[in-house]
Amino acid sequence: MPKLDEKPRVYLEEFRVKNAPNDYGMADEKWNFKKFTKNMRIVIVRMDNLEMEFDIIGIQPAFANAFRRLMLSEVPSMAIEKVLIRNNTSIIQDEILSHRLGLIPLKADPRLFEYRPEGATEGTEFDTLEFSLKVKCTTNKSQTKESFKTEDLYENHSVYSSQIKWHPIGNQASVHKDGDIGPVHGDILISKMRPGHELDLSLIAVKGIGKDHAKFSPVATATYRLLPEIILTREVNGSEACLLQSCFSPGVISIDSNGCAYVKDARYDSCSRNVYRYDNIKDAVILSRIRDHFIFNVESVGAMSPQAIFVEAVKILRDKCKTLLDELNTF
Repeated sequence: MPKLDEKPRVYLEEFRVKNAPNDYGMADEKWNFKKFTKNMRIVIVRMDNLEMEFDIIGIQPAFANAFRRLMLSEVPSMAIEKVLIRNNTSIIQDEILSHRLGLIPLKADPRLFEYRPEGATEGTEFDTLEFSLKVKCTTNKSQTKESFKTEDLYENHSVYSSQIKWHPIGNQASVHKDGDIGPVHGDILISKMRPGHELDLSLIAVKGIGKDHAKFSPVATATYRLLPEIILTREVNGSEACLLQSCFSPGVISIDSNGCAYVKDARYDSCSRNVYRYDNIKDAVILSRIRDHFIFNVESVGAMSPQAIFVEAVKILRDKCKTLLDELNTF
C-alpha cells in the first residue's frame, strides 16, 4: 500500500465514510492565524465572463459554506421590482407576466447604485432604473398566400427581452453607456401574441439581494465540493483495467500502452463507489476526499463577472466580522 502524506482525508469505504469529523472541521485544532495564512491559498482553474472554477485550499467547511451562501443570497444585483401595466391584452395574466419580467437578469453593475430607501415612493438616478416594453402584434400585410409560417403571418408575434427599452433618469445617460444597461440576453422569450394582443408596460428596477428574492441573486449556481483523490494500491491490467475504468467518470482512469490502468485526473470523479461492486478490483483502490481542499464552481447570470461576485462575497463577510467585533466591544 502506498504511503500517504498528512493531508486531512475522508475515506470512502464500501459501506461507510471513515475519518469524517463530527465538528464540521471547526474544532480540529486551536485557531492559529499564522498557520492559516501559510496554508490557505486560492487557485483559479478556469475562468471566462460567466463561469469560474477555482480551488480554495486550507480552510474549514464553515468558511467555504459562508462564501457560497453569501454569493447566493447577499451579493446584490439589479432586478425589476415593479411593473406598471397600462395595457396587457395578451394571454398571460398580469401577475405571471410581472414575475417573468422580474426574473430577466439585467446588465447593470449594482456597485454603481444605492439601495432604495424603505418607504420611498419615487426613485432617483442613484437607486432606480426605468424601462418600458411596448409591443403590438399585427397581421403582416405583405405576407405571401402560400406561406403558413408564423413569422410570415404576423409581426411582433414573439416578444423578446431585446424589446425592453431603457429610459435614463437624471444624469444616468452620461454616467452609463446605453450598452451597459438592459437585459443581459436579448433572446429571452417573454410572451407569444396574435393580432389584437398588445403590451404597454413601465418597468422599475432596483437594487436588492437574493435573501429577499431569488431574482436578485447574481449567480445561476454557486457550488463547492471536496477534492476527490484516487490511489491505486496495485497494478491493474487487462480486462480488470477496462472494468476499473468503467467504474469512474470519463477521463478519471486511463489505460497506458501496456494495458495498465492509471489515475489520469481524479478531480472530476463523482465518488460513486461503483468499484466496490466488483470483488476482483475493489481492493485495488483507495477512495478519499481532501477535507480542506474545496472546488468551487460559480456561474454568473451576467451582471457581474464571477470573480467580482466572489470578491464582493469576501468583502461582505469581512464587514460582518467587523460589525460583530464592534458589537462585542460595546459591552
